[in-house]
Amino acid sequence: MISVSEAKQIIQDCTEPLLPIALDLERTAGLVLAKDVFSSVNIPSFNQSSMDGYALAFKDWQSGKKLIIEGMAQAGRSDQVELKEGVAMRIFTGAPLPGRADTVVMQEKTTVDQDQLIIDDEDLSLGMNVRPAGMEIKQNALVLQAGSILNPAAIGLLASVGQSFLPVYPKPSVAIIITGDELQLPGRELRYGQVYEANSFSIKAALTQLGIHQVDLYYANDSLQVLTSLLGEALPGHDLVFLTGGISVGDFDFVLQATINNGVKALFHRIKQRPAKPLFFGKKENKYVFGLPGNPASGLTSFYEYVLPALSRICKQDFNLKKMFVPLTKDFRKPASLTHFLKGYYDGRSAEILDAQESFRLSSFAKANCLIQIGEEVTECRQGELVEIHLLPGQS
Repeated sequence: MISVSEAKQIIQDCTEPLLPIALDLERTAGLVLAKDVFSSVNIPSFNQSSMDGYALAFKDWQSGKKLIIEGMAQAGRSDQVELKEGVAMRIFTGAPLPGRADTVVMQEKTTVDQDQLIIDDEDLSLGMNVRPAGMEIKQNALVLQAGSILNPAAIGLLASVGQSFLPVYPKPSVAIIITGDELQLPGRELRYGQVYEANSFSIKAALTQLGIHQVDLYYANDSLQVLTSLLGEALPGHDLVFLTGGISVGDFDFVLQATINNGVKALFHRIKQRPAKPLFFGKKENKYVFGLPGNPASGLTSFYEYVLPALSRICKQDFNLKKMFVPLTKDFRKPASLTHFLKGYYDGRSAEILDAQESFRLSSFAKANCLIQIGEEVTECRQGELVEIHLLPGQS
């Protein structure tokens, strides 16, 4: 067995980002930009009014000349006109300023008397209410750095500089292979000796939270031949394969042998921890394989503690659980030699170890908002002692 820290280091060292691909802008939400983007244009590309009002040359108004109103400019006007001396033009928000105009007075500060503009704005200054060309972004300037997450504002910004395709790191395609003769799908009749299958639902939901939607499910009974065949079918078309159950050393645990039969290189198989002591991680070329425990709480703990770090590397995003050190609400004792991950609840001040810590019990996991990590060498934690907690996704 290896330690928790050794296992996580192996994941860090042996996973790599997926190769970038080019996608339509509208398909990039939540992905990571793979290359710097520079603007090919000024934004705005012309001197633009930020108000409804009147465009004028500031020096004309300063000279005390009466300004005659001629013409109108609305957003989208494409012809270029020159403002005559002593003339103001009606203008609307977003419209290009005519030549010579350098200032816009808002309409609330004006009155019109027989086509003459009367300005009542003591604070009017040169350039007021004008967005100069390149005010937002100048031509050839860096718009967004590689590594940026494409949130709604970033996508809007890139659209505003005319980008329609982007190089991004994609989310992985995932296969989940569920093993076990005893499993029955929810909604069907449960016969004696059967249990409802839950792992694929919890793992798929966890992937959905990360924006990973390309997930295919496979079902295998307890047969080495069937499992070997399904893994061989899943590997070519997916970046990541999860196998749930069958990873221990029982007579009907065939996952390890199925990975060997498919040429998957084992990077670790057992970790000094509870739950999820049997936990497999392997690689075949650029494909990654996790053998997760069949007990639902163990499988979900493994996903949060080990799969999330792998996905962080693969997607170039930080999906890792946020770590904090907070006081414990009550004493806890355990034997040495194994790191414990305990389902816990953090109330903003301290962490409580929940009841029902057994590896098959999801009832306490459904109430948990953190995992409490107690190191392998620790045998006792006192009430009020600081412990390391890992906040589950969606917690802050």
